Amino acid sequence: MLAVISPSKTQDFDATQFGAFTQTRQIEQSQILVDFLKSKTQDDIANLMSISDKLSKLNFDRFQTFSTPFTTGNAKQALLAFKGDVYNGIDAPSLSSDDLEFAQDHLRMLSGLYGVIRPLDLIQPYRLEMGTKLKNDQGKNLYDFWGDKISSVLNEDESEVIINLASNEYFKGIDKKSLNAKIINIAFKELKNDAYKIIGIYAKRARGLMVNYMIKNRLTKPESLKDFNIEGYQFRQDMSDELTWVFTRD
Repeated sequence: MLAVISPSKTQDFDATQFGAFTQTRQIEQSQILVDFLKSKTQDDIANLMSISDKLSKLNFDRFQTFSTPFTTGNAKQALLAFKGDVYNGIDAPSLSSDDLEFAQDHLRMLSGLYGVIRPLDLIQPYRLEMGTKLKNDQGKNLYDFWGDKISSVLNEDESEVIINLASNEYFKGIDKKSLNAKIINIAFKELKNDAYKIIGIYAKRARGLMVNYMIKNRLTKPESLKDFNIEGYQFRQDMSDELTWVFTRD
């Protein structure tokens, strides 16, 4: 069983004392994208990403200073670098070395720049959302650029079941036709106005909580996830089917 999640635009690259790390496996593709983005002006970056002058300057500089090889001096383990709602739920600082080793085998992050990221893969700070309409030699956007490359790496990592805890934007980056594993989608819903609805900020945190639950309980079988009951969530058999498992909170 392998869980997949989205990355985060919010990142923390302060030094960490955790020494173990691995290298991303699709750095050649990353370098192609970075080389292309290095040719863009700050205004180009602002227009491409629809961001402010301050953020466009930050990310222009990031692309200009991107350099390999990655070391603990110029990069950081991805699961320790990403912040935001999902990652607050995961609470990486609370994970032990053994927890992180388990996560390395059972968790993946999907990235517009790095493709498939393992928790201990070193990354440098960046912003490049999967939905970015960046024209490239492969097509009109990053989905065309990545093609079946993300699925290919996931096939190396998992052949049985992938638990989808990613956003639609990022999960769309997986070429489902070439994926070997069965996909189980997870939906978190809140009771609002007498109906259960997905509310983004709560769903993001819940995805992270489920990842934390999976890691700390060493879960390797999908059925075990049905016992997830953190912060009031419960599995709803009556609202679920084989491909989508629904968890609700009143």
